[in-house]
Amino acid sequence: MASANVSLQVLPLVEERKLNHVVDEVIEYIKGTGVKYVVGPMETTMEGELDELLEIVKKAQKICVKNGADRVISVVKIDYSTDGVTIDEKISKYIK
Repeated sequence: MASANVSLQVLPLVEERKLNHVVDEVIEYIKGTGVKYVVGPMETTMEGELDELLEIVKKAQKICVKNGADRVISVVKIDYSTDGVTIDEKISKYIK
């Protein structure tokens, strides 16, 4: 069982017309890592081992800069449990 959920919202400071492209690049990177993730309207939540997820957060900042951001503001939420925590246990009752 995964020990953490990490939610990440990146706010790259780029021209508005480039914003979706930069966010899409970050989501594609997360997808390519193989961790379980759910894209929401305001953030992406990932499930896995905390160290691995924090490395993904670090890389996301670099992806934003590589794609033209002079600055990146990110909101990160962490739910960590020594017993493990999953996305499914939090949202399964809401999914039809």
